[in-house]
Amino acid sequence: MENQKTEEQVAENAASSAEAAVNPKYKGFAGKLDGFFGISKMGSSFKTEILAGLTTFMTMVYILIVNSNEDMFGALPGVTFGGMYIVTAISAIVGTLLMAFLARLPFAQAPGMGLNAFFVFTICIVMGYSYANGLLIVLCSGVLFLILTIFGARQAIVRSVPKAIRLAIPAGIGLFIAFVGMQNAGLVVDSATLVGMKSFNLLNITNGVEMIAAAVSILSLLMIAIFSKLKIKAAMVLGIIGSAILYYIFCAIGVATGSATCKAVFDIEFSNPIQAFKDFGTMNFGKVFTEGFKGIEGNMIFDFIAALVAFAMVDMFDTIGTLMGTCQAAGKESGLIDDNGEVKNIQKALLCDSIATCTGAILGTSTVTTFVESSAGVAEGGRTGFTSLVVAILFAIAMFLSPIAALIPSCATAGALMYVGVLMIGNVTEIDWKDPAAAVPAFLTISIMSFTYSISYGIAAGFISFVIIKLCTGKVKDISVVTVILSLLFIFMFLFTH
Repeated sequence: MENQKTEEQVAENAASSAEAAVNPKYKGFAGKLDGFFGISKMGSSFKTEILAGLTTFMTMVYILIVNSNEDMFGALPGVTFGGMYIVTAISAIVGTLLMAFLARLPFAQAPGMGLNAFFVFTICIVMGYSYANGLLIVLCSGVLFLILTIFGARQAIVRSVPKAIRLAIPAGIGLFIAFVGMQNAGLVVDSATLVGMKSFNLLNITNGVEMIAAAVSILSLLMIAIFSKLKIKAAMVLGIIGSAILYYIFCAIGVATGSATCKAVFDIEFSNPIQAFKDFGTMNFGKVFTEGFKGIEGNMIFDFIAALVAFAMVDMFDTIGTLMGTCQAAGKESGLIDDNGEVKNIQKALLCDSIATCTGAILGTSTVTTFVESSAGVAEGGRTGFTSLVVAILFAIAMFLSPIAALIPSCATAGALMYVGVLMIGNVTEIDWKDPAAAVPAFLTISIMSFTYSISYGIAAGFISFVIIKLCTGKVKDISVVTVILSLLFIFMFLFTH
């Protein structure tokens, strides 16, 4: 029955497309837009595309706050919330417009979650690179993406990597992001066992704001989960805003009870939106060219290569996984999948991703990638690049609202970080846990990422263990040349740079 229904839907879409070609639904400028994006041809409408764009925007606009806050780039010296907010917005606009006009697919782009954490916490804080050095690594990875895409090698590389590791990487990143969110909200703290949970003992309150922040981070996650269960499209945004309101309400109650720490929360200085653009021009834009090479010495070359490869690996799996997973979930009747089961215009989509990454590095942010939240817009009926155009326009409007966004506390965005972890860990169900050759590399990839606070170490552990297990069990044919090369690079990283 399902196959018959699918065939009927395909036939209906084909019929409507043929009718649209003969009798155009729109005329004038609307007709030109319709013809360029193929809205009627895909069996869609301007209303549906606009609603889909709004849905996608509302599910991913949190990136403006999360990427700019002290949880992420705001933790780096010389980077301001306002400047980073503008960087994030412009990079999202550029990447999404590329998707709209080049690939003409209903996907939006922005600095990727996980990749931004890797940039800030692994590249800059753990490995000791400067903000500008990190941008140089991203730019080089973007150029590599571009070359691989032009020669059609990018998909081949992804397909040659072991499935277990490919599935484990997003899951490991999800746990890593959730851990970052918990730490920044003060929910996870230092203890005798290295990590512990924030005390909620009302009889022993030493800092009211810290306890409120930890509690709000939990409430933020629960609110997002509840909204998502109720199928409210803007669940993350509503969860962030709702928990931010609760944060200030709880702090106001603290002020009423005489808490000095709570009173300090309301010493708010509203910034000028123009200042955000000034910060962008002086602190972010072009830093990769003016300071990117400063401080990089010869003995850091293996670290540099390892970081570059890690960026490349994560972005490749993220983008191709999002494109294929979302389009396949939409079904063949959506028109987004061709007869071979491949995403239409996937090479152009990958080209958009590559160009956006290079542009993002020049602007001042980590890898720009296709957002999995685009699936919400596709589920809403988005079928063409017009959906992406709507998303880009909404990001352009949001670009001038940085002073309002600055009022969102990090504990409110922590819930979004934790929920992204929930979304990303789902891939583990597809791993063959009964096969040690798949289970051990997958486990090491996931656990090492979060336990060592390093995405690259997790990927390295997965690759190296996979090769060793296959070699020692006589399964040499299961090891691709690409896997061997990457494993050797990671071994060099551990032996000579760690």
